[in-house]
Amino acid sequence: MSIVTFYCTDPRNAPKTTQGAHLGGNAILLWQDRLLLERRVDADVWGLIGGGAKKWETGRQAVAREVYEELGLRIPAAGFTKLSVYDNPGRIAAYRDGSVWRMVIALYGYVFSQKPELRVSRESRELRFFTREEVRTLNLAVTHRDIIEDWFLNMSQKDWPETGF
Repeated sequence: MSIVTFYCTDPRNAPKTTQGAHLGGNAILLWQDRLLLERRVDADVWGLIGGGAKKWETGRQAVAREVYEELGLRIPAAGFTKLSVYDNPGRIAAYRDGSVWRMVIALYGYVFSQKPELRVSRESRELRFFTREEVRTLNLAVTHRDIIEDWFLNMSQKDWPETGF
């Protein structure tokens, strides 16, 4: 049984929120034009690396912490390029404990100069880099699907400052 159920495009079909809007930081992490995704333990879907910001964190700080927690990689917060903010009201996460959150996602990017050695955390079943074609076949978290589609359709890595690891 899933710990969390995600909703995205239609706020009328999502449960009523029990908490205020919550800031999250997620990352487009690339190596050789491949996107790093995790197969989540809590919902058995593929999604971006990231998670909720602590009350004292910015989105950039949250994504740096989440990358460390989920992958074991220390990347300074300043190393991430801010790409976009996703704040549609239908982006909802409903947890088994009854809490229901509206998510506002700050999206950041980072390009690895060499393939990183990844560590699977307790939050992930699997970590893998995917091509655009491979991503199309995955069961993606609905709250990340539009973000990933936007990345592949509208965003360009060539506009980012040089990063690396």
